[in-house]
Amino acid sequence: MTLRTLPLTLALMAAFTGPASAQSLSQLFEAAKAHDATYKSARSQFDASLARAEQAKALLRPTANLGAGLSKSDINLTDQGLNRQQQSRNLTFSGSQPLFRPGNKASYEQGMKQVALGEAQLKIAEQDLIVRLSQAYFDVLTAQESLNFVKAQKSAVSEQLAAAKRNFEVGTSTITDTREAQARFDLVTAQEIAAENDLRVKQGILADTVGQPQVKPQPLMTAANIDRLQTGTVQSWVAQSTQENGNLTVARIALEVARLEIEKAKAAEKPTLDLNASYGMNRFQNVTSVQFNNNNATIGLAFNMPLYTGQASQNRIRETVALEEKARNDLEAAQRNVAQSTRTAFFGVESGLSQIKALQAAEASSQSALDANKLGYQVGVRINIDVLNSQSQLFQTKRDLAKARHDVLVGQLRLRQAAGVLKLDDVKNLDGLLRP
Repeated sequence: MTLRTLPLTLALMAAFTGPASAQSLSQLFEAAKAHDATYKSARSQFDASLARAEQAKALLRPTANLGAGLSKSDINLTDQGLNRQQQSRNLTFSGSQPLFRPGNKASYEQGMKQVALGEAQLKIAEQDLIVRLSQAYFDVLTAQESLNFVKAQKSAVSEQLAAAKRNFEVGTSTITDTREAQARFDLVTAQEIAAENDLRVKQGILADTVGQPQVKPQPLMTAANIDRLQTGTVQSWVAQSTQENGNLTVARIALEVARLEIEKAKAAEKPTLDLNASYGMNRFQNVTSVQFNNNNATIGLAFNMPLYTGQASQNRIRETVALEEKARNDLEAAQRNVAQSTRTAFFGVESGLSQIKALQAAEASSQSALDANKLGYQVGVRINIDVLNSQSQLFQTKRDLAKARHDVLVGQLRLRQAAGVLKLDDVKNLDGLLRP
């Protein structure tokens, strides 16, 4: 009885559970931010830069110290028959305020630059996560579309195979038609297996990115207007990348930090001036009740002038100057790379949009060719292989069109990333193109 009711139980469970709801790109992005180790590392680095900035501020602030001491001694002079005990206590409060320390000022400014550096790196990490997630998201959709088209092709080839067998049985076609259809059916079956495996791999990558199992992306609407996401010229995008790209921001900050490092190195040869103050209380008492109290307050200026450092400061200056030149060259190289990657991304999107239009025309032509070949096969002016080839061409065109649409969407995100303007709003805009 238990085995008989098991199928009914499973059916009821499936009915009440229902299919898993599809998730939008922005929903998965929030999950990825909480899971992705690279992004969380950048977030921790930013928090560290905030703490480092506060440390830099401390270099310009006064410092205070409190010291205390207690000692007790027992003096025993056996030959003189003397035994003495004495005790001393002291309490000291001291403070210092830097008045002129050029090195501290340069270190303070470097600390402030570290905050801007942390913000730029966090921005880069967020944009990189958006692109990686979007790539994984649309890779799943592409793999799913590919599998759907392969299954549709398999169904069409199966029908063609059945028709060839019927025609052979009644003597209206040769065994060649049947064998050709069987060979194409076997080939499509192998393609189906490969497509299923590719989908599983892509789903695993997306699940690892967001930290959730059984992720189901929302498919792209067939009538989605992809062209509206692309505006501007290549010159405008390159100009925007020069101002907004995160990697260029990091390189500029690195150059500014290198310049401040030169100031720190030069400060090692300059004098320093501090304001120092202290107040101390000392108490002394021995066994004979002799007691001394001593209170001492001091305030003064401490001046220090380096005279000779064994050529250490001079060579440190040379080192920092060379590193500043390196940072300048790194910035120039980054500018060239960003401009090139922006142009590549722009032309890639333009090419993708043109490819979509060409594939849409090819899809319509392939459908017309298939219809014509089917009709020609029915009236005897076309053979079975003509129909099979037309089917294969149509479904291949459909797969290429679906992939091209997905690639263009990711390419547009990469273009905005190269320009440094990729934001969460761009992800939400893509949600409007997905079918809930």
